Amino acid sequence: MSENRYTVYGYRWVVLAVFMFVNLTIQTLWISYASITGPAAQFYGVNDLEIGLLAMVFMLAFLPLSIPVSWVIDTYGFRLAVSIGVILMGVFGVLRGLAGENYTLVLVSTIGIAIAQPFLLNAWTKVPANWFSLEERATAVGLVTLSNLVGTALGLVLTPILIEDTPIPTVQLIYGGLAAFSSVLFLVLSREHPPTPPCPPGMEARALMLDGLKNALKNRMFWLYLIVSFVGLGIFNGITTWVENIVRTRGFTPTDAGTLGALMLVGGVLGAVIIPPFSDRQHKRKPYLLMGIVLAIPGLIGLTFATSFPLLLVSAFGLGFFLVSTSPIGMQYAAEITHPTPEGTSNGLIQLFGQASVVFVYIMDALKNPDGSFTPGLLLAVGLLVVSAALITQLQDPQRSPN
Repeated sequence: MSENRYTVYGYRWVVLAVFMFVNLTIQTLWISYASITGPAAQFYGVNDLEIGLLAMVFMLAFLPLSIPVSWVIDTYGFRLAVSIGVILMGVFGVLRGLAGENYTLVLVSTIGIAIAQPFLLNAWTKVPANWFSLEERATAVGLVTLSNLVGTALGLVLTPILIEDTPIPTVQLIYGGLAAFSSVLFLVLSREHPPTPPCPPGMEARALMLDGLKNALKNRMFWLYLIVSFVGLGIFNGITTWVENIVRTRGFTPTDAGTLGALMLVGGVLGAVIIPPFSDRQHKRKPYLLMGIVLAIPGLIGLTFATSFPLLLVSAFGLGFFLVSTSPIGMQYAAEITHPTPEGTSNGLIQLFGQASVVFVYIMDALKNPDGSFTPGLLLAVGLLVVSAALITQLQDPQRSPN
């Protein structure tokens, strides 16, 4: 590829940074009750499942909204779509903090934040496609994944620490204020396109959304990856939603649970940053997807059975590092194999299937033992990772056209 045929602009990092920031803050809003399930249930006078609903509602809202939001992204651009999302996030994030002890108002505000989420998540590949060269795109998606994980880690680890001295509504108001600040930065600093395309002529062209949707759904490789994505996000969402419940029966505290969840996400951050650049440089996706899924299995087994805290931490880190690394690589793989399907459409379908994995969050709760142990659900997750690895062996790397 000849470097003088296109230009990449330094401002792409500003656009990516503000996009990463809003993704970080919405994830903090999503997960901020997971590591304090017991104390929050007592504070609001509800049961554990109703607190779990404050995380699950994000996945439930995603299901009907993903395809329409993808249409908005592909038709009107990511800047307008994400702007709608960040305004909703900022407003309802602050309102949730102002809801006090009223669980109903907290739930309604959470639904408002949940409606905002697909406007952000479905643009993960669109922003790199508009601003970054072909060789940087999986890396850019990896950085967005990083911000997503950092936001989740902050919500998991900071919340149990903050509520020791600060009322739960005040903590939520702090998170809502941070979300509103990130929203303003995005509205002020983001831009839809650089002055010229960041790729060779012709590579930026994409089909209309409906045609692209048909093209993607006719692609066998894309369907196989959708199943893998469904499993991976199901396991990730299940563990992050129930992290306090998973370790509670082994004698660990909410703070321990927050630390455990955060370390899993630290591993995910490192995996999302370290592994995708190798995939970009070698122009290979399949080997890295297979490696991530296979090497996540030992970590999940450790998380299922470990009774010592250090072993739990090592297991969580390994699980996060390898499982999460598959997400940015897989999203870029899907964008490549479904060309000319618009990036917002392919990304939206992946996120849709991933959020549909909310059923796995319910299944984990339904399968728990009478003593509250989540071992049956975690063993099911191990089996699903084995199936996912088998499906990845059937994938083929996309053909790279010479330029």
